[in-house]
Amino acid sequence: QVQLVESGGGLVQPGGSLGLSCAGSGSRFSIYTMGWYRQAPGKQRELVATITSGATTNYADSVKGRFTISRDNAKKTVYLQMNSLKPEDTAVYYCNAHIISGSITYDYWGQGTQVTVSS
Repeated sequence: QVQLVESGGGLVQPGGSLGLSCAGSGSRFSIYTMGWYRQAPGKQRELVATITSGATTNYADSVKGRFTISRDNAKKTVYLQMNSLKPEDTAVYYCNAHIISGSITYDYWGQGTQVTVSS
């Protein structure tokens, strides 16, 4: 069982910055692919960014150049730095751990943290 706890959400003005953190558990955190997803009201959850165990990153087109995902395996934490925020970035942001064990995949989710971009 993997537990994920997000922090760092809040209210920010358009053009501002915000950083999210996700503290994970598990003795093998370093091999998990970690990701951030978001869900806006009335919309489906969507991928924001992922980072593999080898630190390969992937971003949604809508956040490329503005958001940066990173990880610190020693602290079992993944981060999302969000710059140049837009009102359309408003959503609940969820941390995800994607684990492959043989032929079985597991997905664990945090409880989510609200990000609101508004003047």
